[in-house]
Amino acid sequence: MKWKGRNVFALVLVSMVASSFLTMSMMKTSANANANQNGALTASSSTMLSGKSEYPQEFKKLYEAFSAIKKDYIQNVTTDQLVEGAIGGMVGSLEDPYSDYMDPKSAEEFTSTLHSTFQGIGTEVTLQNGRVTVVSPFKDSPAERAGLRPNDQIISVNGESLEGLDLHEAVTKIRGPKGTKAVLKVVRAGVAEPLNIVCVRDDIPIETVNSQVIDKNGVKVGVIAITQFSTDTAKHFKEQLASLEKKGIGGLVIDVRGNPGGYLLAVKEIGEVLVPKKGLIVQIEYGAHGQQKEEYRSTTDAAKPYPISLLINGGSASASEILAGALRDSGNYKLVGEKSFGKGTVQSTMEMTDKSQLKLTIAKWLTPKGEWIHKKGIEPDYKVAQPAYFNATQLPADKDLARDMAGNDVKNLQLILTGLNLSPGRDDGYFDEKTEQSVKQFQTAHKLPVTGKVDAATRTQLEDSLRETMRKPENDLQLQKAIEVVSKQPK
Repeated sequence: MKWKGRNVFALVLVSMVASSFLTMSMMKTSANANANQNGALTASSSTMLSGKSEYPQEFKKLYEAFSAIKKDYIQNVTTDQLVEGAIGGMVGSLEDPYSDYMDPKSAEEFTSTLHSTFQGIGTEVTLQNGRVTVVSPFKDSPAERAGLRPNDQIISVNGESLEGLDLHEAVTKIRGPKGTKAVLKVVRAGVAEPLNIVCVRDDIPIETVNSQVIDKNGVKVGVIAITQFSTDTAKHFKEQLASLEKKGIGGLVIDVRGNPGGYLLAVKEIGEVLVPKKGLIVQIEYGAHGQQKEEYRSTTDAAKPYPISLLINGGSASASEILAGALRDSGNYKLVGEKSFGKGTVQSTMEMTDKSQLKLTIAKWLTPKGEWIHKKGIEPDYKVAQPAYFNATQLPADKDLARDMAGNDVKNLQLILTGLNLSPGRDDGYFDEKTEQSVKQFQTAHKLPVTGKVDAATRTQLEDSLRETMRKPENDLQLQKAIEVVSKQPK
């Protein structure tokens, strides 16, 4: 088995439904495989028990348990089964949600999601306190459209509990063919009852960079959104930045909201063209006490001739936070939005002879000023919350909403109506006459049967209309603040 990538930037980071991210140069040594082709242990019992082989004396207890199970257990078990279980148990004992073991099949599926379009719901997840927890849904993915949010806990899929499953078993249940439904039962902080969120699986393309120009205060502001840091992200970022500069932008907003991370090489290359004075981008510390350190610096001397701001939120993790720390500490650029996720560790993958993979936390990263943001996140310079309707969830698919009903579903409906400027007059979850009139007004405007009830057709149109409203730049308060910050700064 071997560590992937001495002196290269290889795969790392948070496990996710779609893919797993943050990359780092790997550990320095490789080890020989200690298992033969059918998985049997190569050391004999005598050498193991005597402690005279290459194996540590501590393996004596492990071998004793292995031998007892093979000899006396009531059912036949394969050596592969016991070895896989032992490795999984060791990794589990670390109590680290970012360290993981993948059998050959899981490793192949994991690798395939990193470089191509895949089918699923489009969200990054990790395992926290035994529960599948959302790090961030991908932008414009089925998960985002359905209303999944960072830190949501997925406890079942299509009625099947995820309790007791490892991350890859859970991910397998969540993913699926395009067009099929994943009915998720979700526990959300601050919501008394679990939510049922329906995601229709789709192709999830790996398109990581898009840009636009917005005029503000007589200034052309370029906006570049990075959805994740993939293999070609830095190349596409530079291309689109060059295109924006040709258009004469006087300010730049970089949007990494909902960006769960990715390749360190990508964020390093982006930092190299943005961070002035060959400043620090990130510091990496290896070992329990940071005995070994690495620094990555910009290659740029002069700052860009325009102000820059960066958008972050609770779904901005890992590589996104590295970029935020670099721009803030070394570029003195302003951060706008909400506190980031808080992932300050680095993982590396080790490939074994049977193509299984072991992903281990091997280092922690620090901002240029030496701050470890793990489990703390990065606070923005300008804290801005989105309008309340940005937090609306799906309307129930299994029932209509009508006059005199009450509860969280009606409360959510009222939040959506408010976001669409159809004020229901209340937000307490009671479906009264005013709420009914707001629904009728919406139905009339969209040429739907005017019943005052929220049936399937009305529900779909309400959700589509709200998404369209949320996508409009003028309704994005965080984006507007970031644009204001760069458009009002002196050049």
